[in-house]
Amino acid sequence: MSRHRLSKRGRYIAWATTGVVVVAGAGIAAQTSMAAPSWPAQKTYTGRAFDTCTAPSLAAMKAWKTGFYGAAAVYIGGKNRGCAQPNLTASWVKSVSAAGWKLIPLYVGAQPPCQTSRNPERFTASTAASVGASNAKDAVAKAKALGMKPGSPIYLNMESYDITNKACNDATLTYVRSFTKTLRAEMYRAGFYGFSSSSAKAIATATNRTDLPGNLWYALWNNKNTTTADWPWDPKLYTDHSRAHQYMVNSKETRGGHTITVDRNAWDAPVAITG
Repeated sequence: MSRHRLSKRGRYIAWATTGVVVVAGAGIAAQTSMAAPSWPAQKTYTGRAFDTCTAPSLAAMKAWKTGFYGAAAVYIGGKNRGCAQPNLTASWVKSVSAAGWKLIPLYVGAQPPCQTSRNPERFTASTAASVGASNAKDAVAKAKALGMKPGSPIYLNMESYDITNKACNDATLTYVRSFTKTLRAEMYRAGFYGFSSSSAKAIATATNRTDLPGNLWYALWNNKNTTTADWPWDPKLYTDHSRAHQYMVNSKETRGGHTITVDRNAWDAPVAITG
């Protein structure tokens, strides 16, 4: 299985405890700090996407362009990123984009103080805001270096944690708000990946919506390719091309002679602006 978020044991613990391209302004209404007139138009992809620990080779990406998937998530940075990325360069981004792929930038930021994983970077209640800002600045620098332009989304990867721990949850929301606000100041859209039973739930159910990410990517491993039929929260949230759903994990698939273990996603949300 891929190691991009948790160890095999840790990921199963987290589980137990817990297309068509259009241009639109989707999700802007949910992003409270935007100055809409100056923002580049959002690039939205609707269809299947995959994510995998290490960005595949250019040859594999070309072989996989069969129409089943139209987008791929790539881990652009973060001290908690689980895999080396020898293929992930500006040249690779340019080439796969020219081949028709849409790319989804994912950043593995600092994790909550109450999380049980061994991730090397964590924040505390006192450092949440400053670490969130520094992580966001690093994420923007990494995206720019890869040729992902302003107006692109960056999805913050937040693993499972105990959201009933109020102090921990409050610190996490402080970190997320700081990360989001800093991204927007650099004109990058804010997205969030998390578990439907914990980290994504904390975002979706927060009473104070100020400076929360405008796009939500939720892990709910039910093998259902949808962003609507199984949406767990208020149906008025994250509408207008602002949702993604990771619905299957560790799927070993072969296309054009190239075998990759991927996670499957139903996508209806922003993707990177390249080219």
